[in-house]
Amino acid sequence: MADALSLARALADPTTLRLDTDWTGLIATARAEQLVGTLAWRLHGLPLPEPVALLLAEARAAAEGARRTALWEAEMARRALAPLGCPVVLLKGTAYVAAGLMAGQGRSIGDLDILVPRGSLDAVEAASLAAGWEWVKPDPYDDAYYRRWMHELPPLIHRERDRMIDVHHTILPLTARITPDAEALVAAAQPLANGLLVLSAQDMICHAAAHLFADGDLTGGLRNLWDIHCLLTEFGSDGLADRAARHGLDVSVRRAARHAAGLFGTDIPGNWRRSDALDPWIRRRLLARDGWGRATRPATRFAFYVRSHWLRMPPVMLARHLWTKARR
Repeated sequence: MADALSLARALADPTTLRLDTDWTGLIATARAEQLVGTLAWRLHGLPLPEPVALLLAEARAAAEGARRTALWEAEMARRALAPLGCPVVLLKGTAYVAAGLMAGQGRSIGDLDILVPRGSLDAVEAASLAAGWEWVKPDPYDDAYYRRWMHELPPLIHRERDRMIDVHHTILPLTARITPDAEALVAAAQPLANGLLVLSAQDMICHAAAHLFADGDLTGGLRNLWDIHCLLTEFGSDGLADRAARHGLDVSVRRAARHAAGLFGTDIPGNWRRSDALDPWIRRRLLARDGWGRATRPATRFAFYVRSHWLRMPPVMLARHLWTKARR
């Protein structure tokens, strides 16, 4: 059965592609996984059929536009929050492009994600509202839920630029079984030339692994796993095990490294390669696309969706939350 393995192989070694490759399926899968810009970057300069070359040139141009937009939105946040004097740490895609990392090459970037100290949340919220951001979730239950239990403020969108910002005070929900050291994340963050910060290399990998395996349902998993491959390739794994253990993310980081090695050939320590019972199901979920890029394996997807909620909160709280949302 066709799945997304062809995309993973193309990203890992673009020279294996031939002129008679199923380009329609490959590009459709890359679009579905938000990796078409990355694929375009990886294939740049290789001999390609003319229609494919033109399409991927457009994808590279779109990714470049997204990069500039993301950096401008980060600059707008910097200007709004600079008077507060608190550290503002860029996260995820915007951090990768701002730091000029391999993971940012062609990357799809959505919301602006930032991390600030929890003690600065009230001031950051007030400054954001004053600068033109507005609440996306006006419902009182959702607002209270985010403020009491989540790792971020309720999402905000700018009234003029129509761009969203997620203001984090840690990287996993407060209800999650794992509690990363948020103060250590901010303390180890590295400054950029404009005064914003990005996580340290090791913490970037920990955050990407947490987002992939300790929080989400693996939606967008291949893109996140490619991030991890790039970060490990660029920075290596020295000291990563100890840092991951400090955040309670050693299992997630090793699992992410194993799957990056399995799908992209990432160089990882030999003792990280030992698989567990969940690994085949994770691989099945990560590759759940057909030859046209359409989602497949609905039962597997649903199982991971349920698992993501199970990891986010205790059973009684989860039941209460789902009941409340269902009634609404």
